[in-house]
Formats: sequence, C-alpha cells, structure tokens
Amino acid sequence: MKNKVVPALKVIFIILLNLFTIMLFLYASTARQESSVTALSKVGSRGAEVRAIQEKLKERGLYKIAVDGIYGTKTKEAVIKFQKQQGIAADGIAGPVTLKRLGISIGSVPAATNANVNLLARIISAEARGESYTGQVAVGAVILNRIEHPSFPDTLSGVIYEPGAFTAITDGQFNQPVADSAYKAAKDALNGWDPSGGAIYYYNPSKTSNQWIRSRPVITTIGKHVFCS
Repeated sequence: MKNKVVPALKVIFIILLNLFTIMLFLYASTARQESSVTALSKVGSRGAEVRAIQEKLKERGLYKIAVDGIYGTKTKEAVIKFQKQQGIAADGIAGPVTLKRLGISIGSVPAATNANVNLLARIISAEARGESYTGQVAVGAVILNRIEHPSFPDTLSGVIYEPGAFTAITDGQFNQPVADSAYKAAKDALNGWDPSGGAIYYYNPSKTSNQWIRSRPVITTIGKHVFCS
C-alpha cells in the first residue's frame, strides 16, 4: 500500500508545484503591466510629458533653467513648490492630480491599424501631394508629434480635425482621392519614422505670410515645406 501512496503523493506534489509556479508567473506579469500603466513622471523620466511639465512650471516662475525634457532634481524641486501652492501631496512626482492642476494632457501615438492608416494617409495626401516620399512621411510625423504635445488634441482625429489646423480640411483637398504613396507614408510615420526631427509645425514659405509661423525655430526643410518646433 505504501509503495502506491508515495508515488501518488509525489505526483500531487509536482502538480501543486507547477500550479504555484504558473500563478507566481502570472502575478509577476500582472504586476509589470500595472507598473507600466501607472508609471508617473518623476526623477529619471524623459520625454514630451516632462517637457510639458517644465514649460508649465516655467510659466509660473517655479522652474528657472532650460526646458530639456529630463526630469532632474531641479524639476522635482519645482514640482514640489507647485504642489505645495496647490495644497496637494508634495512628493515631487507628477501624477494625475499634479498634471491636471498644471493643465497638461498628452496623448500617445496610435497603432498602425487600417483605420488610422487611412485617416492619416488622407491628410498626408491632401497636405503633401506632390512632395517627395520623405516629405510626405514628415507631414504625417508632424501630426503624430502633435498628439504627444500638450498644446494639441490627444488623438489622431482630434489633431486632424482641430479647427483651423489644416487648410486641406476646409478647401476640399481632404476629400480628394488619396495618393497611393500616402498610405505607405502613413504606415511609416505610425511605425516611428520621423524625418521632421520632432517638428510640430510645417509651412510652405511661398504660400504663407503668417509671421508667427515664420518665427518658429526651424528644424529642417524638405521639399517645399519648412518644418519647425
């Protein structure tokens, strides 16, 4: 009898051990996912959101040095000062409450789904028809850069349909047949290619007399378009 019980207990033990290992793996995976979702801007963070935080703090006179998109000790100190002014937890971390009080809302570049490719391709074709392929991708990249910038809407459609943003929306070009190259350009832009160098504006010098847009810092020129920040 004992000879039969011992092997059975070993099998049960192995099964339980495997179940425990699987549960531990799932727990760790979930924890990593939750950590990435709830990641906040804090010391060591970099990117568009940090730049936005620094710009807002600088407007309030709380941040005195260059806006560089790097969350260092000076940024943390400025955030703490702001948090104290607002009467919220002064931990130096720019969480949802702090960002909301600063008036910051930033989107993220969407996936290259068929719907997103088609929508982006339509505005690329309307705005950059006749430009080189690189120039078309650059126009698409500017639109995506705006999604990640606090001064613009947080979605692809929001940026494209923002009132007054693109003349192609109002002059009917947006509704014209889409150039084949624009679909490929849209995919490349959505997949991360940015020939504009991070620009959030572009213009054709021969077609605009707007002095404000001409005053923006120039990043690069591709074809007939000047790309700027």
